[in-house]
Amino acid sequence: MTNLRSVPDCEVAVVGAGLVGLTLAALLARANIRTALIDAQPPSAAESADYDLRVFAITRASERILTAAQAWAQIERSRHGVFRAMEVWDEKSRGRVHFDSALIAEPALGYIVEQQILRRALEQAIAGLPALISRRPEKLCGWEAQPDRLTLELEDHPPLSARLLMGADGADSRVRSLAGIGHTRQDYAQTALVCNVTTEKPHGEVAWQRFLSTGPVAFLPLDQPHLCGIVWTTTPDQARRLLGMTEEVFRAELTLAFDHGLGVVTGSGPRAIFPLSRSHAGAYVGPRVALVGDAAHVLHPLAGQGANLGLLDAAALAEVTIDAVGAGRDPGAVHVLRRYERWRKGENALMQTTMDVVNTLFGSTYEPVRALRGMGLNLTDRLSPMKEFFMRRASGLTGDLPRFARGAMN
Repeated sequence: MTNLRSVPDCEVAVVGAGLVGLTLAALLARANIRTALIDAQPPSAAESADYDLRVFAITRASERILTAAQAWAQIERSRHGVFRAMEVWDEKSRGRVHFDSALIAEPALGYIVEQQILRRALEQAIAGLPALISRRPEKLCGWEAQPDRLTLELEDHPPLSARLLMGADGADSRVRSLAGIGHTRQDYAQTALVCNVTTEKPHGEVAWQRFLSTGPVAFLPLDQPHLCGIVWTTTPDQARRLLGMTEEVFRAELTLAFDHGLGVVTGSGPRAIFPLSRSHAGAYVGPRVALVGDAAHVLHPLAGQGANLGLLDAAALAEVTIDAVGAGRDPGAVHVLRRYERWRKGENALMQTTMDVVNTLFGSTYEPVRALRGMGLNLTDRLSPMKEFFMRRASGLTGDLPRFARGAMN
């Protein structure tokens, strides 16, 4: 029989070693919270000389969170793009808006960083931390609940006890499933094609996005003046056609879809496609369990906010946990975890709904709607206070932010 007065193996176990899980583990372990990191894949800090197909638009708030995790300095030393402005326009109207970081007296709106570079920086940030227990590769099979802890059943290691289990294991979260937490899922009937391309004109450290009736096409500036990562959202059938085209035909199609926004697309690398869907967990917490990132919510990628919301989840949950342990409270207690859920669930739901409304609005072929959205873009472009509000909000410079996102290190 378990001795309830014994000390658990760790305060927290994080399942999932993606961007959100690694950040969460780094924030906790650097605060001397005994933390176990569990993932089915072995650690890998390898970095290819080739550019990664998967890139993330990192906000200023996420920059501060990654700084607190001791990963940002490594990212700064690695290749990454900076966007100091955004240009957004509509295929079916004359609407256009330009956002510039100078308006809010900031050096940049954000950064474009490859997935492999983020992973390497975070792996280096957690390497050798005394408070971190690594169980990788390892699979979580289930757990036994006691009043003051969970005893986690692992496939290839002895059981591990923790006061709190954090699920950062993606949209098909095993933690969410084992905890019996339901979720809703909606298929967008859209597919994203990603690729790295070179263009005739330099990107000018601007993130470009053109809305088509089938979905937006975005050019995200990488570290070379003529190199961009693209995300082209379209119908599943069109995405499959684009995937199968010769490079020459694909470049011509992309140039037309982007309305020669950066001149001719002169080169392109390998392509990949990803079906898009939305999901949201019915609850973010359960008995000694909390969900973060895609395990809790998935939204449309048109504004590139998915990873940033996940990092804000990680920062908020780390803050709640650190505060509880520092005050001598049980970090897995329901009243402690409810603080995290109240903090993040509404914010994430609002962002999901906003992205859905924008996607529906710009996908409409109804002429009055087209006229309305064009007027909206042009009006926003003329109203500096409105643009300033949108930029500050999207960059994570305002709102109910965790202290790690405000630049406080603990």
